[in-house]
Amino acid sequence: MQLIEYADRDLAAMGLADAMASALKNALLTNESASLAVPGGTTPGPVFDILSAADLAWDRVTVLLTDERWVPDDHERSNAGLIRDRLLQNRAAKARFLPYYREGLTAQEATEGLSNEFAPHFPLSLLVLGMGADMHTASLFPGAEGLDTALRPDAPAVCAISTDSQPEPRITLSAPVLNGAIEKHLVIFGDDKKAALENAKGRAPEEAPITAVIQGGTVHWAP
Repeated sequence: MQLIEYADRDLAAMGLADAMASALKNALLTNESASLAVPGGTTPGPVFDILSAADLAWDRVTVLLTDERWVPDDHERSNAGLIRDRLLQNRAAKARFLPYYREGLTAQEATEGLSNEFAPHFPLSLLVLGMGADMHTASLFPGAEGLDTALRPDAPAVCAISTDSQPEPRITLSAPVLNGAIEKHLVIFGDDKKAALENAKGRAPEEAPITAVIQGGTVHWAP
């Protein structure tokens, strides 16, 4: 795992966006298409703003979230809006986006169909992750219901997750899919996140899920 430290968050956003654009261009040189999985939340917004202007064959790129709250795509807590508003803009408007939510189904009921639908896009060409101070990543929360399934080597590609700390059920790419990405990046800001990543070393994935998915990845950190 390589660590890149930046003087500030603006530089980190530029550095990560540049690395992502290069990875996608390289993937498209040798493949007809490329798949990009990204996190939601506030951290990646500036990265998406920069990446959306990258000059590459976006019409051959499929974008999906690493995880999502089980709410309709137009719900204020859905991360699908972030993708449409911040990433699928400018040149990147030509990319294809695969949302999770399926009307009338629970997260658990949707997992099999979503796993089958997303299967042609694996292994992921490029993965970007975030991480919480509790060492969770995507929706792989320590102690969450469904975590054991999502961590299994034979886990389905898409898993349902629920936890008392979150107000709605979640759905997430499983650890094997995340860890199997061809290129992986983790972006974290602040001393608390840096300390949490250090604390995760040597811990079991059940305690520190980030350890299950970041082998061989690059960490981008800024204060």
